[in-house]
Amino acid sequence: MARHPLTGTRIREKRMDIGLRQADLAVDVGISPSYLNLIEHNKRRIGGKLLADIARSLAVEPAMLTEGADTALLDQLRGVAAEIGANAEVDRTEELATRYPGWAALIAEQADQTTRLRAHVQTLTDRMSHDPLLAAALHDVISAVTSIRSTAAILVGDDKIDADWQRRFHQNIHDDSLRLATESEALVNYLDAPKAEGALAMSPLEEAESLIAQSGYTMPELETGKTAFQDIISKSNAVQSVAGAVIAHKILGDYAQLVKQMPLDAFSKAARSHAYDPAKLAAEFKVDLASVFRRLASLDPAQDHPPIGRATCDAAGVMTFFKPVPGFSMPRNGVACPLWPLYASLSQPGHPIRTEVALPDTNSTRLLCYAVASPIAPAGFDAPPPYVATMIVMPDPPAGDGLPLPVGISCRICPRENCVARREPSVLRASPIG
Repeated sequence: MARHPLTGTRIREKRMDIGLRQADLAVDVGISPSYLNLIEHNKRRIGGKLLADIARSLAVEPAMLTEGADTALLDQLRGVAAEIGANAEVDRTEELATRYPGWAALIAEQADQTTRLRAHVQTLTDRMSHDPLLAAALHDVISAVTSIRSTAAILVGDDKIDADWQRRFHQNIHDDSLRLATESEALVNYLDAPKAEGALAMSPLEEAESLIAQSGYTMPELETGKTAFQDIISKSNAVQSVAGAVIAHKILGDYAQLVKQMPLDAFSKAARSHAYDPAKLAAEFKVDLASVFRRLASLDPAQDHPPIGRATCDAAGVMTFFKPVPGFSMPRNGVACPLWPLYASLSQPGHPIRTEVALPDTNSTRLLCYAVASPIAPAGFDAPPPYVATMIVMPDPPAGDGLPLPVGISCRICPRENCVARREPSVLRASPIG
């Protein structure tokens, strides 16, 4: 039976949206108007055939009444409100997403584009301020311009110059102009403006990740080992920069290595046999857990595999790869909740973590998380090895023995009170969710 506290509210809002009277809806589904009134004010539970009948009468899926809008969309909208919408009615976010899903998605998409543009501007600013390679390129351009200007000033001066020196000066201007053209082209290529008309400015990492996302995070071309990385990159419109191509090449190379270690047919069969247990799969294929995590996240849900999300970050907590699944979202360019097992694994490198977490949304979304931090280079005596943390998530796991770990998306949009990890107050109203 549906127990969602907002189911009745959603029924009332949808009924009013389509101009249907309460009495007419009650007659259509075979209940009294007074009973429907109790349902719409969340004073009676509803489920089964009655829920299905009401959904049919309102021309919506039952899930829209019991689950409401997509959790990831709600998180995005609340994040927008926390960032720039000081006067936004945050407590009515779900109402906006349910009643006007198109506008809600548009707001979220525009906010995402704004975030990407800000990140791109910041990247260019950092280059202008701190990048020695850019400074050297600018110096070469200025040097060539100065040389041409000096030689031209001599040629147009009042002093008479013999023919031999004139030829030398002309040759110098010609050589310097060629050098200027070469250095200018190199400078433009280095700044890497998007090449496609109307293309959204993305960081190189976002370009590479977009390439993988376009294929649903599974790469059939690489499963056979017959397609070159460069062919995949060149055929995609996602990668626009040289740096993005370098990162994409690295990601595809890692994917191809996983294919060699764990061939798709054998791995798919073993994953189903072991109920997607990473430890058992690592033992069977004799590989490390992080590799199994990445391989599990590459399985195609269309082939009867469960949806599996993935997040990877470096030792500084910067997200370097993210694959979303329903109910699972983390900020890419902001400060995430530090309670996620992804970050906890960095404090205990090499020690695998298995934790069920619960999000503070109205659906109390649960996720089963596996995480581990692994070195990406051999240890030395002069410095500790750099680590990378990898986490996979599986939505809606079977109920466990213990209570799930409460986590959030970001402090600014997390309603949990008395959280020991809270960095700043939430913009959301106080909530009974603990």
